[in-house]
Amino acid sequence: MRQVVLDTETTGLEPERGHRIIEIGAVELIDRRLTGRRFHRYVNPEREIDAAALEVHGITLDFLADKPRFGEVAEEFLAFVDGAELIIHNAPFDISFINFELSQVELGERRIDSICPVTDTLALARHKHPGQKNSLDALCRRYGVDNSGRDLHGALLDAEILADVFLAMTGGQTALFATESETLRRDDGGVADVVALPVDRPRLRIIRPSDAEVAAHERRLDELDVVAVGGSVWRRSE
Repeated sequence: MRQVVLDTETTGLEPERGHRIIEIGAVELIDRRLTGRRFHRYVNPEREIDAAALEVHGITLDFLADKPRFGEVAEEFLAFVDGAELIIHNAPFDISFINFELSQVELGERRIDSICPVTDTLALARHKHPGQKNSLDALCRRYGVDNSGRDLHGALLDAEILADVFLAMTGGQTALFATESETLRRDDGGVADVVALPVDRPRLRIIRPSDAEVAAHERRLDELDVVAVGGSVWRRSE
């Protein structure tokens, strides 16, 4: 299974108002393992960058002046993501920008979400943790992912962080022996610390009872049937 974790930085919030991508960062996962392959490009948007966006990512127009236009990196980008599932936090935002950029270059009628299946980790996080903060920083705190280098947003850094968050968030059942930690609030108002099993853990050993053990268990249930109202709970649940 091949997946590409992706993030973009932009000049603003709305491609329909002419805002453009200025950075694309993506990292590759195969069978839920980082391969070390990555795609990272800064892009000259040929327009001003909104002040609010500049405060988020710190990428200036002067820095981007000598960088390629999106059309010059589009084919390389499409080749990198081809055949992969895209993992994106708040996917509709990034997808709308990528589709807008693709519509501006002569590559035929293409939409990135028609080329690649897309998983939105924000939607996934909201489903798993309703009513809680589910920003990338909040998920890093929840799953113990180091984001100490994230003073400003950057597409490649955020893609790398999101890959760690995604693997932790989708790591399967939880148990006592693990490397990733999550704090959950119990129904009684207390706090429980739950840790997720690593994805590459060995299979659990299944130990089946012997005939003698099964017989002893049945004898114990017979005894409970005598004293328990309605019989033993184990037999009522069968």
